Amino acid sequence: MENQDALEPEVMTAPSGDAVPDDGGRTESAIEQPAKVMRVGTMMRQLLEEVRAASLDEASRGRLREIFETSVDELGSALSEELSSELDRLILPFGEGEAPSSDELRIAQAQLVGWLEGLIQGIQATLFAQQMAAQQQLAEMRHDQLGPGNQQPMSNRGPGGEPRPGTYL
Repeated sequence: MENQDALEPEVMTAPSGDAVPDDGGRTESAIEQPAKVMRVGTMMRQLLEEVRAASLDEASRGRLREIFETSVDELGSALSEELSSELDRLILPFGEGEAPSSDELRIAQAQLVGWLEGLIQGIQATLFAQQMAAQQQLAEMRHDQLGPGNQQPMSNRGPGGEPRPGTYL
């Protein structure tokens, strides 16, 4: 008896473990404004580097808190509803009142930068999978055009059906 698993289609998974959709894993619906996501991500990475290198007073920590919260809101508006809600679940708000500590800011920014890098890697993996599928489809189309046995077309055969090495004038 044949193995029944061979009859089921293979489901590709993204690095997050989610199944890649049947539409080829299009990312257009997941990230509505990719340029905005890249700008905010680059800004947050730069801020993280600055926070690591500088000692921050209470006013600068308060300002960084505002920048962080605004950045998260901007990212949420550039993402699909699903990704936006994931971001909201992962990014915990700072406590009310006093400015967060430098360590709290570093942790929050590192978490956001890590999430953005994971998002970008997921996009790259999806694009790579799409490219590989397109290459495979092209190879199959070329194979199908050659016909059975990958033989050359009959027009390149001489009398008696023998292959001709080239074109004769």
